[in-house]
Order: sequence, then C-alpha cells, then structure tokens
Amino acid sequence: MLNIVFMGTPDFAEESLKSLIDAQYNILAVVTNPDKPQGRGMKLVASPVKQYALLKEIPVYQPEKVRNNTEFIEEMKRLNPDVICVVAYGKILPQELLDIPKLGCINVHGSLLPKYRGAAPIQWAVLNGEKATGVTTMYMDAGMDTGDMILKEEIAIGEDETTGELWDRLSQIGGEILIKTLKLIEEGKAPREKQGEDFSMAPMLKKEMAQIDWENQTAEQIHNLVRGLNPIMGSYTFLGDKKLKFWKVKNLTNSEFLQIYEEMKEYEYKLKEIIPGTVLLADAKQGLYIKAKEGIIQVLEIQGENAKRMEVFDFLRGTQILAGTVLESIC
Repeated sequence: MLNIVFMGTPDFAEESLKSLIDAQYNILAVVTNPDKPQGRGMKLVASPVKQYALLKEIPVYQPEKVRNNTEFIEEMKRLNPDVICVVAYGKILPQELLDIPKLGCINVHGSLLPKYRGAAPIQWAVLNGEKATGVTTMYMDAGMDTGDMILKEEIAIGEDETTGELWDRLSQIGGEILIKTLKLIEEGKAPREKQGEDFSMAPMLKKEMAQIDWENQTAEQIHNLVRGLNPIMGSYTFLGDKKLKFWKVKNLTNSEFLQIYEEMKEYEYKLKEIIPGTVLLADAKQGLYIKAKEGIIQVLEIQGENAKRMEVFDFLRGTQILAGTVLESIC
C-alpha cells in the first residue's frame, strides 16, 4: 500500500482525504493552511482537513509558506512518501517539493482541464453558465494546473444548480477518481496526456463582482451570477440605500412571465420599454419579479440588510416594495 502525504484545506479536499483513509492508504501526514480567524470574535478556526486529520490522529503540518521553506522541505524528505496527493491546498508548490515523492505529486482539480485552470474552477463554471464540468487528476509540475492529465470524469451542471451544490457533488467525485488514479499508478498503468495550449483560467473571485449590473447584464447572466456566488458571498443590488442580497432566482422570458400572470398581457408592448432593474410585481402571495435586460428575474430567496436569508414570500410580508421601483446597480 502506498505511503502518502496529503495536502489540502477546504471540505472539498476533506472528501478526498476520507476516501484515502477508507481505501486504507497509509497517510504519513497532512499539510494544510494555518488556522484562520473567523466570526465576530475572530477566533482561530482550523480547516476542515485539519479537523478531520486530528480526528483520525494523523500528524498535521501548517507552514505559512512552502516556497523557500527549508525546514518544511527537509521534513517532507524525511517522511519519504511514495506519492503526495494535493487537493485544493491553496498554494503553488515549488519544484523541490514536487521532486520528493517517488511516484510524483498528484492533484485533484475541479474542472475538465485544460479548461478553468486556477483557484476557482467550480465557481467560474457556474458563473459562465457552463452545461458540463467535472474533475481531472494530473501529475503536478511547477505551473498552475499545467501538468499531464491522468483521469477525467464529466458531469452535467443543473440549470439552477448553485456553486455550493456543484461543489458538494464534485468533492465526492474527486475522492472516487483519486482512488482510481492511485490504483493505476500502483499498477504502472496510469496514462499521461499533455494539456496543450487551448486553456482558460479561473482566477480568485473578487467582492466587487457580486454587484448586479442591471443595465449591462442579461437576465441569464444575473441568474448565473446569483447561483455562481451561492453560498460564497451572494449577489446584491440596492433598494434605495439598503442592500438586498439575492441567493436564488429564476430567469424567465417575457412570454413565460405573461403566461404566469395573464392579467398583465395588456402591458406586453411596454415590457421592452421598461428600464432594467424595475420591479414589475412585488406581492407576499405572488412573489417578486424584476425587469432585466433580455428577460425577467424571479427572486426566490433574498436577504435584507442586517437580516437573515429567507424565502421571498416571507421577506415581502415584512418589507413593502412598490411595483415600478427601480433597483440600483450603484449606491
């Protein structure tokens, strides 16, 4: 059985670590990011990978940096792993670390490489409205997700699936495909496929991208933005000077909206003239519908300023929004 050092940080990586332990691989050590302050009290919180490793009594290393960290590199050499498995660790590994394991460093990446290299492949697949994505395992090199590919597994993305939902599904697949990859490596049968130059990047998300741009974003783009940022930060707009966060929405065509509310068909000719961001209907029994560029947004789950997330019907029972109100892109 292979001797493995595992490097990872979030719950996505935790699923792969669980799979390794269930498959009875010998985990020499776990390497994860340092504890981070969270919450109002800024209490230090361990990563999901660290918490699980401690539960299983596996030694944990938490270097602030791995590049030019002689002490850490020497410790990894002392452990002498057959393989280093890296899953959402969060740092680019130096060549001197990649050279340590006899059978290489193996990465589990949440996209169908070479598409979406980088830190946020799952999020960008949803944000860009992709219909499919998957998981790729690869031999790591010194670049960012540029190594030779081993295995891939593709899945369809649901029309309304959020980043959080897709994340959970891919984390399970990641653990499964990692075990398949390691078995092939043990048998000397693991393929190596070059990625080529036809790639795309998935950079870290920025807070400013969460703001809805009613003037320039289509209804489909807003729908993808909302589900792509759920549950990370949520997308938002302004009702007057109050921030509204949207957590779940549907993208409707004008025809679909008028099929639901036939009484508004007499105003069909006016829909094209209405400014994007205008509230068409806001009622605690009927819901919240907002005119967007090339369609209409039906809000399903919302969060008022300094309030909790809730279904839109509950929100509208306590907050009055008048039809004709224009939601702002910039406060």
